Amino acid sequence: TNNVIERLNREIRRRTRVVGAFPDGNSALMLVCARLRHVAGTQWGNKKYMNMKHLEAALDDAFIAG
Repeated sequence: TNNVIERLNREIRRRTRVVGAFPDGNSALMLVCARLRHVAGTQWGNKKYMNMKHLEAALDDAFIAG
């Protein structure tokens, strides 16, 4: 796993520990889905961990050299 997935797992674990016991599986699923939607809608969900322009430049150099 990578840092993004680990961070998301920690966030879900932290939220579910606060509740403790869920009345049924649907309530746990609703909580997790709500948190995932929140993360996807914030800047945290949109953060880029690698600048793709550097990768494109490296590929262009490889094509020219190759």
